[in-house]
Amino acid sequence: MADDSKPVYLRLRDTIAASILDGEYRDGDLLPSVRAFAGQQGANPLTVAKAYQSFQDDGLVVVKRGVGMFVAEGATRRLREAEHKRFLEDVWPPVAAQIRRLGLRLEELDLQQA
Repeated sequence: MADDSKPVYLRLRDTIAASILDGEYRDGDLLPSVRAFAGQQGANPLTVAKAYQSFQDDGLVVVKRGVGMFVAEGATRRLREAEHKRFLEDVWPPVAAQIRRLGLRLEELDLQQA
C-alpha cells in the first residue's frame, strides 16, 4: 500500500528498494534507465533521477558512465538491515498494539501468507 503523504521520489525509491529486496535486482545488476523506469511507473524522469540520486548518495547504487546504474555490492544486505530496523521501530509497535487491543491469538494470524 502506497503512502500518498510521501513525496513521489521517495515512493519511487521504495519501489526500487522493494525490487532489490525481492531479488528482482541483485547486487551488481543493472537497473533500468531513468527513462525506462519513468515510463514503467508513469513518473517524470527528473523525479526518477532524484530517487536514483538518493540511492547513489547512500552508496546503494554505482554509476558506470556510458553504461548505466548498477546495484552496489552489499546494497541488498544494507537495505534489508535498514528495513528490518524501520519495521521494528516504526511499523511493528502499532501493529502489536492493535493485536493486543483486539485480543488476537498467534494461531489466528496467518503468518505463512505473504
